[in-house]
Amino acid sequence: MTDWTSVISTDFAVPDDRPLPDLVDDLCAMLAAGDPGVRDDTAYPVLAMWTGRGVLDGHLEQLGDRMADRLRHDEIQARTFATMILGWVVLRDARTGGLPAACVPRWRDAFATWWAGEKDLRGYDDRLGWLHAAAHGADTVRAFARSPRLGAVELTGLLDLTVDRLCAAAGYLYAHGEDDRIAYALASVLTRAELTADDATAWLGRVGAAIEVGEPGPVPAWASNTLRTLGALYVFADRGVCWFEPETGSLGPPVRLPHAMPVKERLAEVLRLAWRGLG
Repeated sequence: MTDWTSVISTDFAVPDDRPLPDLVDDLCAMLAAGDPGVRDDTAYPVLAMWTGRGVLDGHLEQLGDRMADRLRHDEIQARTFATMILGWVVLRDARTGGLPAACVPRWRDAFATWWAGEKDLRGYDDRLGWLHAAAHGADTVRAFARSPRLGAVELTGLLDLTVDRLCAAAGYLYAHGEDDRIAYALASVLTRAELTADDATAWLGRVGAAIEVGEPGPVPAWASNTLRTLGALYVFADRGVCWFEPETGSLGPPVRLPHAMPVKERLAEVLRLAWRGLG
């Protein structure tokens, strides 16, 4: 049996007593476990760092396919942790270009089908620990946003997909930072130079139309989630976006949004529909 605690404590050193594919098989099985200590504290960080640091180069297509297929798993924790590892695979390919060209679009389609349709949005469960479908899906959007294999059409598709997720009437009020993570993902898409100013703002028309038809009374969860997300996005648009660098274990320098001003102006127009005192 591999001592995974030792692996983590030695800066994710790869054991030399077993073949790498066998280690990955173990980690993938652990990644679906109901025990958060096995899944979240052990399998996830090892797979993430090995992927990000290039340990699994040469095995990424198989790992990505495995995670994309797991998005149809019966257990919620299996789905929500599969999507994060899928994101790490996409990010690694963004650095190396080592995957066949068809992989990332194929995984994007599988991810979009899952994220748009996921019904279990609980952030935390007392038995299962972190589930976080909304936040983990947002992290995967952020990974796809950095892939050079996606052009303007696919990037606007990511913006529309995120609107679909935000506006879905799932009844869950974000309570664990999901709005911040979704804003981070949207801002990451909006850093891409391929997007025109119209591309970068058109998706907000759908959001504004949905907010504008709101009626007096209790605010629906989706509307509160969406407005809080847009408020956080305004800050990202103003300050830029920093991304985690697995080689250094720290955040890189801020990356500015090419169309920050029109994005902020359009965000303000939408937020003003609910935030009456906004200047």
